[in-house]
Amino acid sequence: MSETQLREAIDLLKAGHCKLGKEWEEAHEICQAHEGEQPFDWLHAVVHRIEGDDRNAGYWYQRAGKERHDGSVEDELQMIRAEIDK
Repeated sequence: MSETQLREAIDLLKAGHCKLGKEWEEAHEICQAHEGEQPFDWLHAVVHRIEGDDRNAGYWYQRAGKERHDGSVEDELQMIRAEIDK
């Protein structure tokens, strides 16, 4: 797993204020390039959560073995970062 790329994707989403746009597109591309790697699949779910595509987000949460976080997207990004920083 490329932790550097995962951190980059998280930072992109934060820089884009967790909204659709150029940064979202770049983060999505990073996730797609690492499909099948659990942390990227989890982040892929969050990307689709930001998009408002709950069905697709649900698919990626399932692939990642994670439940959708009840809190904010920002909180969930912190959870992903904490998991990779262990």
